[in-house]
Amino acid sequence: MTDEAPIVAVIDDDVSVRESIQGLLETAALQVELFASPREYLQAKRKDDPSCIILDVRLPGSSGLDFQREMVAAGSRAPIIFITGYADVPMTVQAMKAGAVEFLTKPYRDQALLDAVLSAIEKDRHRRIEDRAVDDIHRRFEALTPREREIMALAISGQQAKQIASGVGIREVTVRVHRREIMRKMGAKSLADLVKMGEALRNRGIRMSPSP
Repeated sequence: MTDEAPIVAVIDDDVSVRESIQGLLETAALQVELFASPREYLQAKRKDDPSCIILDVRLPGSSGLDFQREMVAAGSRAPIIFITGYADVPMTVQAMKAGAVEFLTKPYRDQALLDAVLSAIEKDRHRRIEDRAVDDIHRRFEALTPREREIMALAISGQQAKQIASGVGIREVTVRVHRREIMRKMGAKSLADLVKMGEALRNRGIRMSPSP
């Protein structure tokens, strides 16, 4: 799977601002999509490519900060760059804590916006690569038997074969056989490698051991 050209969505109710930003970004060979409101953005069909959003803080109806909260609640991880002419410290802190990449106050330098956009796209591209890697680890994990998943969870928690055998109620040699098979199926070259895979799964919220 290869990424297509990055896409920058510009959400601002001022058409002149939208078109000005579009002209700037197109000089950097970026694809740009323009929206007058968050509703327009949500209704549009978008390709699943590396992207970021340039969002005006003050919009008719719900604010840009409200839209950011809605996006986070919906599970969207598209990086957001806020632009505003009326910034204040609490507003900036709120946006950054919610995951905004940058908060630019008008008038901002063109280069500052370009730098923020390129940084946001790189962040989104890196996140996508990591997601695909974790998806692959998850597929391998799903191929393990329930017993192998149980032993993997115990092994990466630091338990030795003898401890695992005692706790699970099987022979130590059987634990070692299971552990070799787990390493093979997971594609792990070492226990440290397997531990990293386990951490990636936990960070995704995937339960490592069967329910009691």
